Amino acid sequence: MNIIGNLIKGVIEITDKVTGESNPVEEQREVLKSLLEKAADTEFGKQYDFKGLLKEEDIEKAFAAKVPYFDYNKIHSEWWHRLQEGDEDITWPGNPDYFALSSGTTGKSSKRIPVTDAMVEAIRQAGIKQVLALSNFDLPPDFFEKGILMLGSSTDLAENNGHLEGEISGISASNIPSWFRGYYKPGEEIAKMDDWDERVAKIVKEAPNWDIGALSGIPSWIELMLKEVIKAHDLDHIHDIWPNLQVYTSGGVAFGPYEKSFNALMGKPITVIDTYLASEGFIAFQSRPDTEAMQLVTDNGIYFEFVPFDPDDINEDGSLSQDAKALTLAEVEEEQDYVLVISTVAGAWRYMIGDTIKFTDLKKAEIEITGRTKFFLNTVGSQLSVNKMDDAIKHLEETFDIKISEYTLCAKKYEDGFYHSWYLGTDAHLEEEKVVSELDTFLKEANKNYKVARSKALEGVKVNIVDADVFYEWNDANKKKGGQVKMERVMKEDKFADWEDFVAKQKG
Repeated sequence: MNIIGNLIKGVIEITDKVTGESNPVEEQREVLKSLLEKAADTEFGKQYDFKGLLKEEDIEKAFAAKVPYFDYNKIHSEWWHRLQEGDEDITWPGNPDYFALSSGTTGKSSKRIPVTDAMVEAIRQAGIKQVLALSNFDLPPDFFEKGILMLGSSTDLAENNGHLEGEISGISASNIPSWFRGYYKPGEEIAKMDDWDERVAKIVKEAPNWDIGALSGIPSWIELMLKEVIKAHDLDHIHDIWPNLQVYTSGGVAFGPYEKSFNALMGKPITVIDTYLASEGFIAFQSRPDTEAMQLVTDNGIYFEFVPFDPDDINEDGSLSQDAKALTLAEVEEEQDYVLVISTVAGAWRYMIGDTIKFTDLKKAEIEITGRTKFFLNTVGSQLSVNKMDDAIKHLEETFDIKISEYTLCAKKYEDGFYHSWYLGTDAHLEEEKVVSELDTFLKEANKNYKVARSKALEGVKVNIVDADVFYEWNDANKKKGGQVKMERVMKEDKFADWEDFVAKQKG
């Protein structure tokens, strides 16, 4: 009998029932009030009169009217650069111990996003909430005795001017609670390895010694790691070596495009749970099995605002127009795209994180990520979002019975006009003309704006089939392998030219 597993599962179920249902709207009001109170004596709080805002009858509206929108470039140039110089009480009390390095999906140079002790604690508390929500997934007691393999970035954080720097997954893993270390794989020694290939090689070697019940990480890198384990040990699938693997916690990107290739590595179905952990904080997680949506963490250090998505409100550099109107959680509607704006216990204020979301259940505050503001392809009016691109990829997989591990595209001008030029990462052999026809037809039916654009200046699509490894090597050459690194779904023409040169050299 699994005594420990039954005990843990029982505690989780009891705790989850005791906490009861929440009121996200009220929780958000309290979070904003708390943020303003704690940051009132910072230089940012003084400039924008946080103490005065706290006296307003409608704090949310007063806050939105007083404080401008920020993106990383704006808040860094005006405020955060001083934190790296050792200044204190700038946008949050004190000076942060950590900076999360994030190149995201747009470039090689790293952003440095402050991670305060309060944010580390908020991330930890959100993780506990997610663990408690496992009671909704009907997992057997023995699951709670198995190892959890977390494939994030290195926990060997670099020191820079008195601060520790690393990707948010590495910072989080370096702060895991002591009680969790017995479950945590690959363990501290392997997790500190900075070289991703070396780390995976060590995981492959240790794999037979572990009883893994859950995986956590970005889908593309988890897949690559699983393939290496399967290949090295001559397995048919990963359940040959980890028969008790039952859960995969996905994050960083939408899981949909990876679903087919991921499932091909399994010997039996497993539970996939989505999470939304960004460099700026733990934003949401999937709390129940009968939805693919994630529940916003509304009571834990992050205040959310939602700007109705309108391409005219997005500036050329991807920032948000100051004229764009923000809505509170009490004002949003379901099935509408919103630009996500956050204020946090790390001293981010009205900060555009770069993602667009939609609500699927207002009462539960559940959302789905619909895309990136910088990856919204609006050349010649096509208004093609990342979720529509992901849908197109899934359609191609089903139609041609193939697996597409990665993709990217660009609205590129050729001699005869604009085309959406796609690169698909797959080992399948396809007739590109048939893929072109199927992809174009699907996008016309799925997106009315695309269909209109196709009748005007958009000439069509072009498709290039390449090996999926080309995408991984591109990331290795331009950023690094593993961790939080994600493939850019949409490139501008200058970056796309570099990509096409890289692909040509790889083929050569």
